[in-house]
Formats: sequence, C-alpha cells, structure tokens
Amino acid sequence: MSTCAVQLDNLSKQYPHSSKRAVSNLTFEIQEGSVFGLLGPNRAGKSTTVMMLCGLMRPDAGSISVFGLDVLEQGVDVRKQIGVAPQEIALFPLLTAYENLFYFGRMYGMRSADISAQIKKYLQVFGLIEKRNKIVSTFSGGMKKRLNLIAAILHRPKLIILDEPTAGVDVQSRNMILDFLNSLKNDGSTIIYSSHVLEEAERICSHLGIIDEGKLITAGPRASIMGAHDDCINLEQVFLKLTGKNIRD
Repeated sequence: MSTCAVQLDNLSKQYPHSSKRAVSNLTFEIQEGSVFGLLGPNRAGKSTTVMMLCGLMRPDAGSISVFGLDVLEQGVDVRKQIGVAPQEIALFPLLTAYENLFYFGRMYGMRSADISAQIKKYLQVFGLIEKRNKIVSTFSGGMKKRLNLIAAILHRPKLIILDEPTAGVDVQSRNMILDFLNSLKNDGSTIIYSSHVLEEAERICSHLGIIDEGKLITAGPRASIMGAHDDCINLEQVFLKLTGKNIRD
C-alpha cells in the first residue's frame, strides 16, 4: 500500500495589492511513487503552489508536509528530499556542464567521488558526455533543458518537481526526457509534473490535479478522472470541459 508523499491542507495565498487569492483552500495529497500532473490554465496558481511546496514562499494559511515533514517548520530537511527543475534554466552560463553539475552536487552536500560518478552516469544517459567540458552558453535549448533536469536529480531526491520540463525543446530531446521520466517512475520516484502539454501529462502521469483560479477542480488517478468524463476522448477535452475555453492571460 502506497504512503502519502505530499499533503496540502487548506493552503491559501494572496499577493499584496491583489483582489483575490492566488491559491484558495487548496487540499490534496500525492501518493509516494506516483507521477502527479499539476495542471491548470495560466494564472491558475500552479507556480505559487510549487513555490510554497518548496519552502520558497510562506502561505497565508494552511499546511504542507513532505514525507511527514512540515515544510514551514522543517524546511531544511524538506529541501534535502526534493529536486526542482524550474521552467527557466537555472544554470551558470559561463561554466561548463561538468562545473555546473559539480557545483550543484556540492550544494546538496554530496561527496566529490559520488558527484563525479553521478555526473558521468547522467551525462551519458542524456547524450551530453561529449559536451561535459563545453561552456553552457554554447548549448542548444534542448541541451540546457536536459542539463537542468540532471541538476535536479543529481542528489537522488525522493520527490522531483518539474515545471514545463520539455518547453521549447526539439522532438528528440522531448522524447528523451519523457522516456527518462518513465524510467524514474518505474524506479519508484515521486514526481510532480506541471505542464501545459496535456498529451505529455496523459502519457506519463498516474494521477492528476487540475486547478483553476487557485481552487482545486478535481484530483485523483488519471484513469478515474478520464472515466468520469466518458464524453471526452482525451485529457485535453476533459481539461477544457472543466476549466472552460476562455483565454487566460
């Protein structure tokens, strides 16, 4: 029986000078070993939720636990358990691929020999081993995205948070990233996957949470959510049915 990896209880956040909450009474849980698709239109509250989950922003109300640890009270311990690949590339452009990854490994408190072994392993997996001594500013978008993902998983986190991991990459890089995420899922990693590409979410996510205007619309196993809307042929149709077709800017 799976255990709860992440628990959000009545989580709320309102930014100064805003007339409404970015996140409002958000409650759901993520089971250990699942790939949880956090989905929603623009300005739905996805990024705010992730920032609070990582301990980078304090909620106005509610609580968050990660593997039984309180994010607000035990933030240092929580951050050791998670790896985050943000949508924006979080790399040093004037360092080499190896130097970037070694820096992140030291930041996570890893031993030098372990860092080197993990770097070699993942650079090979992602087809970047020949580029290990190249300056990152010379990399293509797809190469940077792959390196960004390696930086997030180098320290073997129990929870991996991915924000638009395939945005702006070529088809080959996209396919490589998705195949690797499937392998992580098969190895029992817990993944939070936030994306606007619903075909990807339908391909790799075991569970879904759809939010809109800061509120939870639905959450649960992907198969159950799809089965509850048998008039829809794919996840995109379910998404539009639940959130509407109005443009969100």
